[in-house]
This record gives sequence, C-alpha cells and structure tokens, in this order.
Amino acid sequence: MLSVVFFVYTFVKFHMKSENLFHLLAIVTVCIWGTTFVSSKILISSGLPPAEIFLYRFLVAYICLLAISHKKFMANSLRDELFLLLAGLFGGSLYFITENTALEITQASNVSLLVCTTPVFTQLLSRLFYKEKFRRFFLPGTVIALTGVALIVCNGNETLEFNLSGDLLTLAAAVSWALYCMVLRRLGSAYPTLFITRKVFFYGILSLPVYFAFRPEELHIGLLLRPEVYSNLLFLGLIASMLCYISWNATVRMIGASKASNYLYINPLATIITAHLILGEKITLTSLLGAACIVGGVYLAERK
Repeated sequence: MLSVVFFVYTFVKFHMKSENLFHLLAIVTVCIWGTTFVSSKILISSGLPPAEIFLYRFLVAYICLLAISHKKFMANSLRDELFLLLAGLFGGSLYFITENTALEITQASNVSLLVCTTPVFTQLLSRLFYKEKFRRFFLPGTVIALTGVALIVCNGNETLEFNLSGDLLTLAAAVSWALYCMVLRRLGSAYPTLFITRKVFFYGILSLPVYFAFRPEELHIGLLLRPEVYSNLLFLGLIASMLCYISWNATVRMIGASKASNYLYINPLATIITAHLILGEKITLTSLLGAACIVGGVYLAERK
C-alpha cells in the first residue's frame, strides 16, 4: 500500500503538468468520497459511533503517511504551524464532528443538501480573503448544480423539514471545509503535499480528546476484529483519507480552492451509484435528472 501512495505522489509531483489532469483528479477524489457514505453506514450499523470511525480512519492514514514522510516534523515558523493546526481542525475533527452531530438531530436529506453549499462558501471566502473575482457563470452553474443535488437527495419522496440547530451545524461543516481550503491556499507551495496532509491528520487526531471530554464514549476495540469493520475502516483510512487528502491538497494547490470545490457537487451522485451497487438502492428517473443537472451545473460554473 505504501508503494501505491509513493507512486501516486510521484505521479502527481512530476507528471501531471496539465491543469486538466488535476480537474480529473478532483473528480476521482470526490467520487471516492461519495462512496464513503456506504462504508460509514455499514460501520455505524455494526456498532461504531461516528467519532470513533473518524479516530480510526485518521489514525490509519497518519501512521501510513508517517512511514513514508518522517524527515520533517515542524513547520518553518510558529505561524505556519498554527495554520497547520487550523487545517487539522477545519479539514478534520471540526468538519466531521459538526456533520455527524447534525445527522443525529436533523434529516439526512437536509445534511446531504446543505453540505453541498461548500463551493458557495469557498467562492465567498476566496473573494473575502484573496480578492478573487467571481467567474461569469458561477451563479447560474451553482443554482443548477444545487438543484440537481436537491433532486437526488429528496428523490421525489421526501420533503425537507427544517431543524434550526441541525441545519446550522451542517452549514458550519460546509464553512469548515471551505476554511480548510483557504488554509491550504495560504500554505501554498511552501511545504510538500505529504507534509501538509500528515499534519492535517495529526492535528485532527490531537483535537479529538476535547470532543470526548464533552461527549465521553467508550472505544469498541472488539469490533475491529470483524471483517466488515476492519475492511471498511481500511478503505476509509487508506483510500478515502490518506490517498484522497493527498490528491485533494495537490489539486487545490494547482487549480485553486474555488475550482476544486465545484466538484463537490458530484458527491451525492457518487453516493447513489455506490448505494445502488452495494446496498441495492434504486436509481430513479428523478435521480438521473438530478445527475444531469449536477454535471451541467459544474461544467457551467467552471467556465471562464
């Protein structure tokens, strides 16, 4: 597995010169993240709480990255180290905890829809912090893509019932990931992608005791011996966390946070396909229409 990581990192570093290839990498990364819903659902049904799932997936990713990237442990300055701490919070514990807590108190459809506002917040924060101009078709593309997300999430069967605290937590998760992308942009090319990614996992894990202090939970170590548990945790840790964070961080560096975030609209599309293949959930005409809106909206939003 470590050789695969080294190959992917080397390929990204030395061979992917074209910006178009990083757009492809963003699509692949988001599609993989779209499948994590199924793995998480299996793990939760097996008895693992969300915070413990986060702990194990980041721990696996950190240990594996540490094995191949261990020459540098601290940033060049205290300021940069604080930015890495923020990256671990915004892109790790804060994002996952707010999203998973929201799932406990509001409808999953609300969470799936509202978390897809991340590209909007990313664009707004890019404008605020970096004076980045809005692309000409950003607004219509965003509206079309969000319409597609709504069609897939609701699927013609559900109505959104607002829960203020749960919905605000979901929006907080979306803002958290947008801020994570801003921090990545701030760090720029000052540090290798592997170093930044490893520090994100480190600070994400380090911040978890604060969460457990307010919401004490017992660790279910015995469940780790079950095949359906350790296989899904390995997927989440090695593929969805380690490899995908490396590719996402490299993509944000090369094409920018705003362009990369637009592809997050594809996440629900990947989820319904995976749920159909693994869980046997049906793909309806409404879902297909939503998929078409997402693809069209992302294409439009990416146009200059």
